[in-house]
Amino acid sequence: MATVAETRHPEHLHTRAFDLPTPQRRRLPALRHLGPNWYACVMGTAVVATAGASFPYAVPGLHTVCQAVWALSAATLAVVLTARAGHWLHHRDQARAHLLDPAVAPFYGCLAMALLAVGGATMAVGKELIGEGAAVAVGAVLFTAGTAVGLAAAVAVPYLMVVRHKVEASQASPVWLLPVVSPMVSAAVGPLLVPHLPAGQPRETLLLACYAMFGISLLATLTMLPLILGRLIVGGPLPLTLTPTLFLVLGPMGQSVTAAGQLADQAHGSVGAPYADGLAAFAVVYGVPVIGFALLWLALAAAMVVRAARAGMPFAMTWWAFTFPVGTCVTAAEGLARHTGLAAFGWLAAALFALLVAAWLTAAARTLRGLAAGRLLAAPR
Repeated sequence: MATVAETRHPEHLHTRAFDLPTPQRRRLPALRHLGPNWYACVMGTAVVATAGASFPYAVPGLHTVCQAVWALSAATLAVVLTARAGHWLHHRDQARAHLLDPAVAPFYGCLAMALLAVGGATMAVGKELIGEGAAVAVGAVLFTAGTAVGLAAAVAVPYLMVVRHKVEASQASPVWLLPVVSPMVSAAVGPLLVPHLPAGQPRETLLLACYAMFGISLLATLTMLPLILGRLIVGGPLPLTLTPTLFLVLGPMGQSVTAAGQLADQAHGSVGAPYADGLAAFAVVYGVPVIGFALLWLALAAAMVVRAARAGMPFAMTWWAFTFPVGTCVTAAEGLARHTGLAAFGWLAAALFALLVAAWLTAAARTLRGLAAGRLLAAPR
């Protein structure tokens, strides 16, 4: 994910010293330029565990690896939350500047999605390590916090874009989707809590609330996609550093299909029989066309990334856009395989999971290298 420095001054990614005079400064970099885009590391790590937990084929050792990845995502969330708290405490002027910058403000949606992603992974994978009761409690807390933050961001960021940001059509990018995608993540994670609520009104309320958030995110996404596609067609390719953000479009697509499948799984026992059967059918009738569009966009985005790579696309935090959006497509394909019984969706899930793991390993390794060298947290020259 891109910070202000990366979107406006990508050349600083190629420098070495970044005005850090001492080794101690490198080991303890200042938090001034730590933006909300860093939550993408948490999202991208947690989705690997979630996708692997429902992998349609038996792979020796995969479950153990997913548990380790979940633990890593939880630890990463704690570190980034602490660092961001330090950023707000010691660099409030920069934090306010981020909110007023249209290139950075949309990344506040990543905070909500990080909380939700780790909460979902905890209930899917972590329950075997910390116990089901503790996993549900942690999941409920993270779901509640993530949903509240996500709904606030879905309103506040577009509001700022309208009344405070000076935005032009040529600035439209997939990053604009981040604030409105988080309610869809809530819609996909919420069903995991439904079986743990008392039967009757509590279950039905949460289930239908998740459908409401499904609608919020889907309709908001449909209003923004034409702006993004129009910007690409009229304005040409995105800058090299921002090209990976094209993968962000996969997020609402894959997550909506995942949410439809998860909600259908919990419909029986939560709502009446006619509605439950209809929601199960909707998961397939909606999911198949949308996953088809997601694959079309994946091919387009991949072609643009190959073009950018040939032109010398540098590493930046935008590379984490290769992880979470692809992970949502993995869980979407897994859900369709479960609801249709078609082997083709299982094969698709396996292929996308391999892509997800490769992207995560690459982004994680390059991020650690950038942190060790002091590049990623340094101010641009």
